[in-house]
Amino acid sequence: MMKNKLWIFCLSLMTAVAASAADRLTIQDVTGRAFVPEYLASLQMLDDGESYASFNPDYTQIIQYSLKTGKPVKTIFDVKEVGWDEADDYLMSPKGDKMLIQTNTESIYRHSFKADFYIYDLKTKSLQRLSEQGREQAPVWSPDGRMVAFVKDNNIFLSDVNLGTVTQVTTDGVKNEVINGIPDWVNEEEFGFDRAMVFNADATKLCWIKYDESKVRTYALQFYMMQADLYPADYSYKYPKAGETNATVTAWCYDIGRKTTGQLKVPLPPDGYMPRIVSTDRADQILVYTMNRHQDILTIVAADPNTMECRQLLEEKDKKYVREEVLDGIKVTSRYIVMPSERDGFMQLYLYDRDGQMKGQLTHAKCGVTEVYGFSDKTATVYYQAAGKDPMNREVYLSNLKKTICLTPKEGTNEAAFSKNFQFFIHTWSDRNTPYVFALCNQQGKQLSVLKDNHALVEKVKKAGLPQKEFFTFTTSQQVTLNGWMVKPADFDPAKKYPVVMFQYSGPGNQQVVNSWSIGSMGRGGLFDQYLSQQGLIVVCVDGRGTGGRGADFEKCTYLKIGELEAVDQVETALYLGSLPYIDAGRIGIWGWSYGGFNTLMSMTEGRPVFKAGVAVAPPTDWRFYDSIYTERYMRTPQENPTGYDNNPISRAAQLHGALLICHGLADDNVHPQNTFEFSEALVQADKDFKEIIYTNKNHSIYGGNTRTHLLRQIADFLIEQLKN
Repeated sequence: MMKNKLWIFCLSLMTAVAASAADRLTIQDVTGRAFVPEYLASLQMLDDGESYASFNPDYTQIIQYSLKTGKPVKTIFDVKEVGWDEADDYLMSPKGDKMLIQTNTESIYRHSFKADFYIYDLKTKSLQRLSEQGREQAPVWSPDGRMVAFVKDNNIFLSDVNLGTVTQVTTDGVKNEVINGIPDWVNEEEFGFDRAMVFNADATKLCWIKYDESKVRTYALQFYMMQADLYPADYSYKYPKAGETNATVTAWCYDIGRKTTGQLKVPLPPDGYMPRIVSTDRADQILVYTMNRHQDILTIVAADPNTMECRQLLEEKDKKYVREEVLDGIKVTSRYIVMPSERDGFMQLYLYDRDGQMKGQLTHAKCGVTEVYGFSDKTATVYYQAAGKDPMNREVYLSNLKKTICLTPKEGTNEAAFSKNFQFFIHTWSDRNTPYVFALCNQQGKQLSVLKDNHALVEKVKKAGLPQKEFFTFTTSQQVTLNGWMVKPADFDPAKKYPVVMFQYSGPGNQQVVNSWSIGSMGRGGLFDQYLSQQGLIVVCVDGRGTGGRGADFEKCTYLKIGELEAVDQVETALYLGSLPYIDAGRIGIWGWSYGGFNTLMSMTEGRPVFKAGVAVAPPTDWRFYDSIYTERYMRTPQENPTGYDNNPISRAAQLHGALLICHGLADDNVHPQNTFEFSEALVQADKDFKEIIYTNKNHSIYGGNTRTHLLRQIADFLIEQLKN
């Protein structure tokens, strides 16, 4: 009888172990779609204020939903009716009677893309190509819905939707010389936009920014054709590095009736930028935002497209730099301008009239405003997201000059998409351990219905036994208080000592320690961190000085010396972790991507030998190699700040401590492979051992086919090998 009981016990144990092994994550789980949450795909609020549109999950239908009930009203586009398999995106016309349907999309850089666009009439259900040329860029509807402007081969074209005719507006666009209506590489990447043209209010004028990059130096990347050709293909484009010549920018206007073109007389500082051109509700006013090269002065200029004359409306100054996020946070209505500013130490919103006269401060968020959703002229009320309680959480608020109301008080990350009349909003909520819940709310924040709750993913996460992410706080030896999160193995035993992997990004204004499902080294609920925890590692992330959510002083203390304090804080984190009873101080690793790769190298060369191993993916290694707009925002030029630039991983190569793996895409248009190659040479000359993996034809994201799976396996295997042995 005892033998039978023992056999049953052993069989049960074997079954449990087998089941546990079956439920363990794989790298394919991390890179695949098994744990991807459901979203409201391509959500667009419709002009009626009572409905919104969204794709169905397989992108075969665009469906209109009621904002009162959350239920579908009708299907407004079905790919099967036009003989397609799927569509990629859509853009509603201002009157909502037509749509631009996007298909066959081809990415160019981070934001920009080419695609085939079709005009779909919702009443007649007819479909026509936007142009016979196809592969258009950056289409823009005219306010009356009669025309669509777009870019093709660096020139602007104008399509008359009713007549089916296309007029070429510019003829001077030439690759690597002149660009009309879309930004060049550096403006797109660092000011975060891909359209630089607008119509005026009565659709009689089309205005745009022109980029003359003929004097910008060229960078060449090589692509390998997998034996299709004996020689690699070169891809050359204009990339201004720190301190080098930028594109010259000017603003232009095309009179659609007269077919004449003139230059808007926008005042611009020498070597300055035009990071946005914005339409207004006035036919005689287009707004152009300008910045000086140091990016510490932002100006809003009102341009009259009838006379070409311009005047300054607003000027925002900062003693260090104006954050890029301010650009999209500016809201212009028929009566007011809402301006984000850090003038009181945190990002707040200030109200001006359309003549540039300040009316008062709208917000007083404890840790700053993080996104601006819109402004109602009717009630003089702004709707926004803020870190209103602490740096880790986000709430949605409304504020005017008299009151502030929190619409979403639940702890976690709250986001909103408001209807055109602000009577409804779609509320998105998650926290560090719960995937997204989408709900419909009224203007008081009352939940009307749940649209998606990702219940299936919640159950899948529970079944996989994934551990919770825990927040913690500690104080460094320099008396700096830092926030972090930690993932422990599911079978964590406090009596044991564990190796640690520290993930970080550390870049200016970035925040990794936030109460959201999106956190983690590779997003997706931190699935890669969970994978590492299942291998017996504790995963930790700490936001050091220079990161966001804690005000201008904390974020901008790294000004002119990026990398110095960030590395100190990661070393201090390792020292703190090593003092905990369940962590092995001799087995701590660090890794990061892009700026996180840079700070991995800075941390491993800081001088205190706390890291046994590290992985740097696509790291900048000398800021002289990186682009002008981003680098100079935080460092000024190398000519002005040589000492700040000299403190970099290359100059510190001889101080490297710990096993190192470097990974880089050979076609990285953002952080050029030059960075890794130069650093590798410095390591060789310093007689430092390291490993290096180069991904052919891959850009800064290092993905496509099996690439991401391969990359994450190399990172995981290297860290496990170095830290568990």
